[in-house]
Amino acid sequence: MPEPEYPAELTVEPWTGAPPKASVRVPGSKSLTNRALIVAALAHGRSRLTGALDSDDTRVMVDALKALGLAVEHDREAAVITIEGCGGRFPVEKADLFVGNSGTTLRFLTAALAVGKGTYRIDGVPRMRQRPVSDLLQALNGLGSNARSELGTGCPPVVIEADGLDGGYAFVRGDVSSQFLSGLLMALPCSKAETIVEVEGTLVSQPYVAMTLDLMRAFGAEPSNRKNRRFVVHPTLYKGREYRIEPDASAASYFFALAAITGGEITIEDLDEASLQGDLDFVDVLEHMGCTVRREAGRTTVVGGPLRAVDVDMNAISDTVMTLAVVALFADGITRIRNVGHIRHKETDRIAALAAELRKLGASVDEHPDGLMIVPPAQITPARVATYDDHRMAMSFALAGLKIPGVTILDPGCVAKTYPGFWDDLKAVRS
Repeated sequence: MPEPEYPAELTVEPWTGAPPKASVRVPGSKSLTNRALIVAALAHGRSRLTGALDSDDTRVMVDALKALGLAVEHDREAAVITIEGCGGRFPVEKADLFVGNSGTTLRFLTAALAVGKGTYRIDGVPRMRQRPVSDLLQALNGLGSNARSELGTGCPPVVIEADGLDGGYAFVRGDVSSQFLSGLLMALPCSKAETIVEVEGTLVSQPYVAMTLDLMRAFGAEPSNRKNRRFVVHPTLYKGREYRIEPDASAASYFFALAAITGGEITIEDLDEASLQGDLDFVDVLEHMGCTVRREAGRTTVVGGPLRAVDVDMNAISDTVMTLAVVALFADGITRIRNVGHIRHKETDRIAALAAELRKLGASVDEHPDGLMIVPPAQITPARVATYDDHRMAMSFALAGLKIPGVTILDPGCVAKTYPGFWDDLKAVRS
């Protein structure tokens, strides 16, 4: 499969003609792919992951697992990854691993490496050195690990001197990133004894933890969850298996939003209410804004309509905040997005970035510590939109260009982090 070529900037052509009516197949879920890769790596035996995402984030995970001595075959054309698990102990006992700007790879690998034996270092791009990991390191060290921030910043580079995890009690803050908890939970079946994990504070992005638990169970573990406050994990040997990766619900949000702002009808195939991904609930928000949503077996459809503003707590679906912020430009009234302060610690400070770029388009934006208040302009103005090396900024603000001329996306190639074919799929909807 040839690698996409991206220009330095891309001016989006406004939608002309009748509203779109299309069926779209988005690539596999990044969140599920990277979770499945970690669990399959720790399992005993071979796993075959179908529908797997091929993107920058999943490639750095695959490359790291190969560097750790695992046999991993990635058929990108067929979207299949085959991996021979290590049974909880990586063959290579010393490695320097590069994870790019992939927070899931950083946090999941940090925990997984701690259950084995060896010395490992994990680093990434400059932005990665600003992404917190100290809460996970503290939890691992409480279970018998020796893991530290090399520079003493609480961020990468991370060094793990691994000799297994003892089990016992661990405490994890829940208000910065659910990835700390997910990474820890996936590793704990390989610990020496039962582990009880207590969450301190309110757990953000709870659907992602539910996804983690479902995937662990699919590979043979039996974690318990008490109201997202206490988790109990028993030592268990994961068993390799065939596992289907769902289409990415976060990626689907851009096409659902396209239907909303153009008055069109977009169907996402192979994504329905049985999904493990909380981000599919984005369609509920669009429904409150005036869209019609059809939920059928094997597909979900959004039909656009006159849009009205919403006041919404998006903590559980925070990866779709940026999509909604752009939809808010075309809604009647003031939209408020609440309880998403943790997205300041993502690829960029997403609240600040959104406020800056929405203002370029003419919106009035009040930035709060945990969210935004967006007043749409009477007339949206053309702008050159900075993307901050953040894939979701590029894909979200592309939607604005469908409605007004002169919206230029800078560094459109940053979509390769999770959705390399986004621009081609967007173009296909127009044809």
